[in-house]
Amino acid sequence: MLDIKFVRENPDVVKENIKNKFQEHKLPLVDEVIALDKENREIKTEVEDLRAQKNKLSKQIGALMKEGKKDEAGEVKAKVAGNAGRVDELSAREKEVEEELLSKMMLIPNIIDPSVPIGKDDSENVELERFGEPLVPDYEIPYHVDIMESFSGIDLESAGKVAGNGFYYLMGDIARLHSAVTAYARDFMIDRGFTYCIPPFMIRRSVVEGVMSFEEMDAMMYKIEDEDLYLIGTSEHSMIGRFRDEILDEEKLPYTLTSYSPCFRKEKGAHGIEERGIYRIHQFEKQEMVVVCHPSESMEWYDRLWRNTVDLFRSMDIPVRTLECCSGDLADLKVKSVDVEAWSPRQRKYFEVGSCSNLGDAQARRLKIRVRGKDKKNYLPHTLNNTAAAPPRMLIAFLENNLQQDGSVRIPDSLSPYMGGAKEIVPRQ
Repeated sequence: MLDIKFVRENPDVVKENIKNKFQEHKLPLVDEVIALDKENREIKTEVEDLRAQKNKLSKQIGALMKEGKKDEAGEVKAKVAGNAGRVDELSAREKEVEEELLSKMMLIPNIIDPSVPIGKDDSENVELERFGEPLVPDYEIPYHVDIMESFSGIDLESAGKVAGNGFYYLMGDIARLHSAVTAYARDFMIDRGFTYCIPPFMIRRSVVEGVMSFEEMDAMMYKIEDEDLYLIGTSEHSMIGRFRDEILDEEKLPYTLTSYSPCFRKEKGAHGIEERGIYRIHQFEKQEMVVVCHPSESMEWYDRLWRNTVDLFRSMDIPVRTLECCSGDLADLKVKSVDVEAWSPRQRKYFEVGSCSNLGDAQARRLKIRVRGKDKKNYLPHTLNNTAAAPPRMLIAFLENNLQQDGSVRIPDSLSPYMGGAKEIVPRQ
């Protein structure tokens, strides 16, 4: 969410940003917000004037009463009563205006960084860099579900009976590999100085509205019936919510946290054949990175975060590339974002396994997170998040890139300790 003062003073900049995000339907919001802001400020001014008048008139009433001028004092009292009625009327309208102003402000997208490429959707994202050689072996790489089934490692049919489509049972070596990847990603991030955290897996609506746009909320979040609670779509939500309504000590910045959680997503819409299996599901687990920092350091942390993911994947011999998200592919709160994509030797292309985002001060403004500076003045910190590892997709990339010709899967040295020292896992079928 933008600063209302910025919108008031820079309406053309805000409108151009909306155009760059190809959200022309939101252009009227800018003028509507400016009009509401003007009305709100006019109401506040009139209320202040009426209250100042009340103080003067109250003194006048006292003086008239001392002089025995009861009739004149009564006339002034009637005026005070009339002013009080007007204040009540204005206060009610002020509340309505502020609620409408806030709801419209939350629909206006954040100002994107000047370096973000302008494009309509993800088809116009820009490749930045490749890490590792994307190889295609001279033997067939089966579909990831078929690989897992060769290890008796997945049961989609039973999961469908228990929970419906978009769920799975992982079994045996595949389940252990899933947990090994998660544990390895946790320790990888701890070794890089991040504090490990397991957050709440449910959050209140006020926190949801503070960390994401309404469009994302509708597409992603599961609501708990009869409760003011939502299942988290990523641990970033509850991690940032932890600082809600707080004034942080500048000397403690940056907060660098790595969190584990299950994640729950509606995943609305139809998906193609490559998104069957465990590629796009309603429940998965993830190791996340979250940073709360001084605004001047946010771009430096942005680069460090996505490089952590690249290094993590490369340590498991998985080729990856980074893809700069264009303006039309950025969620409304994001200033800048890069996707990390892993190589799929079966598909002979890259696919998304994580996303790193700088949200500027948008989440901090919505959640009222402030920092007390050395000059004793408060300012808004910047927040960032990045996927360290989301094992369902990472598991696909791992299995495809480490599958050997005989059907066994090689375990890289980095992951071997988490698999009981095993150097490979061997299929049962």
